[in-house]
Amino acid sequence: MGYLLEVTDTIHQDALTHLSAAETRLSEALARPKRIALGCIVVLTSLGWLAMALMIAGRSSGWEMWQALCQPTHAGTFGSLAVTFPMWAAMTLAMMLPTAGPMILSYAEIADTAARKREPVVSPLVLTAGYVAVWFGFALVAAALQWTLARAGWFDGGPIDRLAGGAIFVAAGLYQFSALKQSCLTQCQRPFPFFFSNWTQERAGVFRLGLRQGLYCLDCCWAMMLVMFAVGTMNVVWMAALGVLMTIEKLTTTARFSHAVGAAFVAIGPVMMVWSFV
Repeated sequence: MGYLLEVTDTIHQDALTHLSAAETRLSEALARPKRIALGCIVVLTSLGWLAMALMIAGRSSGWEMWQALCQPTHAGTFGSLAVTFPMWAAMTLAMMLPTAGPMILSYAEIADTAARKREPVVSPLVLTAGYVAVWFGFALVAAALQWTLARAGWFDGGPIDRLAGGAIFVAAGLYQFSALKQSCLTQCQRPFPFFFSNWTQERAGVFRLGLRQGLYCLDCCWAMMLVMFAVGTMNVVWMAALGVLMTIEKLTTTARFSHAVGAAFVAIGPVMMVWSFV
């Protein structure tokens, strides 16, 4: 970590004279990990939302696609696990990568400092790959659960579905107050100390850092992600709303917002349960 604390006088004297002009421009671009981090968040998140749009719509008409995006779609619509898993994978990219922005940018800021000093650094793309791998694992489990429940006759919009949905809201709301939730949320809100104390220049090591941060995020957000089962697993309105809530939650520095979301979920749950008997 010495290169993070010391500034040498020879840094700005190094010229990449042994490279071609194109190679020099590429090296200069790669020496700015923060730009790579921002780019990967934007591109991968956009791909996630685009994949969701195409899977929901399945049509060529832009107006029909917009209508499809505004309608909740339940898991029973999908009869194949091969279709359900890509859906959940796209959802995790669309919803969770924006929430990982502060974590990825914190790593990129440290890497950017090192790169400016001609120290070897690993691209934020490797860190992001580790993070995404954890959520793709969650997507596989969620897809298997969704497929199993659909085959069992759930997600038909009946009273049992609404009763179960209310229970999911209550459980997710109560989890917002748990010690595990708050511990993992703290790690997500303050990633800099984690990277500073675990810094490595090896690709495998950075990938493992991404895995560890992904696990913190999973422990923080899994209950809120399961709310999608209660509102329709491809309900884009709720996807966007939950994504915004989780992003704000990680940008705050206290547990107040997290507790407010929990209280709101606990209040929504009984309403859904009562609705199931109406």
